[in-house]
Amino acid sequence: MKTDIHPKYVDAEIRCACGNVIKTRSTKPVIIVGICNACHPFYTGQQKFVDTAGRVDKFQQRAAKTAAAQVAFAESKKKKK
Repeated sequence: MKTDIHPKYVDAEIRCACGNVIKTRSTKPVIIVGICNACHPFYTGQQKFVDTAGRVDKFQQRAAKTAAAQVAFAESKKKKK
């Protein structure tokens, strides 16, 4: 293995926005993250499923509109016969 080509592997801290500090080793002495296992809703059990953009409602409206158009098309075909 060649010498002096590898980065220094030092003790490091991972700091979260919530204040949690995790000790580890890395090539960087400090790593700052926005969310960690101490404050992430999935791990804390406070996870909520929120339909913020109304995506489910929009999908159901499009599906109903498509179904209505298919029914109208089928009826117009029957009338032509």
